[in-house]
Amino acid sequence: MAPEVLQQIAVGGGLPVTKMQDPKEKFYHHFQEEVTSLQEQIANVGSISQVGGERQDAIDHILAGISNLSNEVADASDYVPSYDQRNYAQAVKALTDKLNETTAKLVPRSRFQFKPRGASSATTPSDPAAPKYDPRLMVGSSLADPLPPSRGGPVIAPPDVDQAAAASAETDADGLGDLPNFPKNYNEEMARPSATKVRKPSFSTAKDIAIFGQDGLHIILPSSASRATSSGRLTDLRGCVVDMSIALSGHTSFANLALKNIDKSLIVAGNVAGPAHITGVSDSIIVVSARQVRIHECKNVDIYLHCSSHPIIEDCSNMRFAPLPASFDTTEDPAKNQWDQVDDFKWLKSEPSPNWGVLSTEERLPEEIWTKVVPGERGKDLHDILKAVGVQKH
Repeated sequence: MAPEVLQQIAVGGGLPVTKMQDPKEKFYHHFQEEVTSLQEQIANVGSISQVGGERQDAIDHILAGISNLSNEVADASDYVPSYDQRNYAQAVKALTDKLNETTAKLVPRSRFQFKPRGASSATTPSDPAAPKYDPRLMVGSSLADPLPPSRGGPVIAPPDVDQAAAASAETDADGLGDLPNFPKNYNEEMARPSATKVRKPSFSTAKDIAIFGQDGLHIILPSSASRATSSGRLTDLRGCVVDMSIALSGHTSFANLALKNIDKSLIVAGNVAGPAHITGVSDSIIVVSARQVRIHECKNVDIYLHCSSHPIIEDCSNMRFAPLPASFDTTEDPAKNQWDQVDDFKWLKSEPSPNWGVLSTEERLPEEIWTKVVPGERGKDLHDILKAVGVQKH
């Protein structure tokens, strides 16, 4: 279970994290980055070759990182509240436990296994298969010599009987508790100054895609982001190109999607298994395949669409609809596409709504734009892409 202190500061959604002068905030963000890095290193241990001691070197590096982090928690006791210190210490212990669990799985079970307390040992000191005791693996988690509360160690209170029984049952089920989840702040990374406008956030540690508060960036989601598909949220974007077609193609799709407050941008949103809500978008182009589409308070937007039901618009103007580009990778049946069966809920007259129309074949972007320019043709920058798709003409 993740420490509450690290759940109280949202980094995957909500308002962008701004630069803080408060040392507690600075330490939190530093701690978060270090834990995320160590988590990734632990996850990759099994893929490192044992030849030449490479795997052991990697384990030693992780151990050193955990040790340094434990010392930093202790050093921060002067300005970090005791409650937060306990949570940080628990997170360090969880890293240690996860490393122990990972390294134990790398030992052949037929040669080493734990026995119940009181039973004879499965190995003897002379057994070369028995993993050697390494005190470094107990950094920040030794029951014999824990860090004192004043130095970042946990404060141990008498356990509640029912809670202790439940915790014991959970621990017995898998041997170790879950490692705390410390999501990266991908939006903060994307906003950092760079020589190029192209960003390729991996979202490899995220459960969903949340992109917000970006201005003038070409954001391309790589295939590693295909695991973060519980939902998609794009909010407060201006002058951006966001291409999610690589991560969300074929059978990969968002459970749901929300686009809100987007201006003068191109959004290639990919596949959505459920509803797509589009609100407050202006002077932009959107490409999306969804079961349901609800569009609110939008103006001057071209939508290349596959929709299994009637698209719905409310309080919109100058909306133009077209079917998906031929190059768009989707498993949906084109014959079931109702992209041009739009219902305007705010237009109750019998004549057609003036708020939307069909984008004529002549006005639709050619396939060459979708296959060459939008992905980032050599020599073309963000301005060139937006100009090529006609966003600046709106």
